Amino acid sequence: MHLRRLPAVLVPLLLVAGCGGEGGETTTSDSGKKLDKATLTLNWYPYGEHAPFYYGKQQKIYEKHGIDLEIRAGQGSQKTVQATGADRTDFGWADTPVLLAGVDQGIGVRSIGVFLQTTPASAQFFAAQDIEKPADLKGKKIAGTAGDALSKTFPIFLKKNGLSESDVQMRNTDPAGKIAAVISGQTDALLGYASDQGPTMQNKSGKKVSYLRFSDFGLNFYSNGLIASERTLKSDADLAQRMAAATSEAWAAAEKNPGPAVAAMDGASEQLPPQEVLTDQFETTLTLLHTDATDGEAPGVNAEADWQQTIDVFARAGMVSDPGPVSEYWDKSAAPKG
Repeated sequence: MHLRRLPAVLVPLLLVAGCGGEGGETTTSDSGKKLDKATLTLNWYPYGEHAPFYYGKQQKIYEKHGIDLEIRAGQGSQKTVQATGADRTDFGWADTPVLLAGVDQGIGVRSIGVFLQTTPASAQFFAAQDIEKPADLKGKKIAGTAGDALSKTFPIFLKKNGLSESDVQMRNTDPAGKIAAVISGQTDALLGYASDQGPTMQNKSGKKVSYLRFSDFGLNFYSNGLIASERTLKSDADLAQRMAAATSEAWAAAEKNPGPAVAAMDGASEQLPPQEVLTDQFETTLTLLHTDATDGEAPGVNAEADWQQTIDVFARAGMVSDPGPVSEYWDKSAAPKG
């Protein structure tokens, strides 16, 4: 980490670092195997994308790797990155742009494998809008949340497709209000993730939702992945390696058995989306697991060139002011192996 990145944001994080790290605790499985207790904090409340974690627990894949895993709901990737860096959770599941920004601010956290390697970032709208290409967005009202990765990269998407920010009418909306803005007709579209908001909006409205995915029109970058604190990577590297390997195996198993994987989420949260939404979300998620550089590899195996491309995109978007080398964001030694 760059020395010039000794930020004030770390002070409160360090003060709470001892408030919830459960490293070192063990349990015993039904078969008598000693297991390391570990917590995983998601990026949000459970939705279809998270099915592999629950399936991995149900199928005892984490147990096979010596881990007694507790899955916790999150409240956004930013809070998950902060909690992981402060050792208030052993591992996190978070959006890579937020990880990059966190490292840039001095938070001691790194990726141990990005699993969603094709971004689900997209403009989403009802199919009746008859939007088929980026040029069709001209003059449209679009709901976005100021400062998030979607809004930061949307101008790059527009420019790559011959448009400028003035060609669309952005409406600043909190994340929870974007779907309502489209359903009510206040906006024509929203900026969201194809693996999340789209299936929910379709279910709530009863109308078919269509997408312009950034990745289909010249702009791709890494999305969600597994993260760990610098402390964990230094003092408990073996646990981090086992967690990454188990998660890769769980995702591979869920990819082969999508129905049972989604079913394993039953009871995961009182806010769990309906079954059909979970299924749609997970099916979309499965289209995001690889780039051309990692096609055929196990889930979570990353390519350094894809990491560099992601860093470059978010440096250009202004979310990373002082970009460092790939190794500053990704611990290859702990990541799943090809």
